[in-house]
Amino acid sequence: MPIATLSLHSLGYCCQKSPPFSLKSSFLSKPTKTQFSFAFKTTEKRPFSHIVSMSMEAGIGVMGTKLGMMSFFETDGTVVPVTVVGFREGNIVTQVKTSATDGYDAVQVGYRRVRDKKLTKPELGHLGKAGVIPMRHLQEFRLQSVGEFETGQKLAVEEIFKEGDLVDVSGTTIGKGFQ
Repeated sequence: MPIATLSLHSLGYCCQKSPPFSLKSSFLSKPTKTQFSFAFKTTEKRPFSHIVSMSMEAGIGVMGTKLGMMSFFETDGTVVPVTVVGFREGNIVTQVKTSATDGYDAVQVGYRRVRDKKLTKPELGHLGKAGVIPMRHLQEFRLQSVGEFETGQKLAVEEIFKEGDLVDVSGTTIGKGFQ
């Protein structure tokens, strides 16, 4: 598994060898070889010194529902807003694709149980063939190897992630229009 290390300088900038640069200037000019395109500035309040390495390999994903927001208090008393995400009602493997049969390795995960009436006949047939309950959302995740996954397996968040892991989060907005 390829690992990329992320080093933070004493100034709190993520850079390779050059001094810190502003994001405004990096968009106007071509970035040099020493600048990272994902450069970010950290503050003294929330240092990212606990991030030692991050994996460049995409892994298995899970789907969840936003339950709300709350505040987290750090040891020095600063308040950090956090989002609470629930992982109930699913995250069941509905299909395992291998390079021998499909040309690539991937796992399809289903989330959120739904009544049979809400799905089309092809969707019901696909999920019935897998032997899983009807699911509203299906998402495919490409992996390096799918040997440890099987159809009908329930993915537990506690087993997949551990404290300190970096995750990518994406979501769908509900669109409130002009305010």
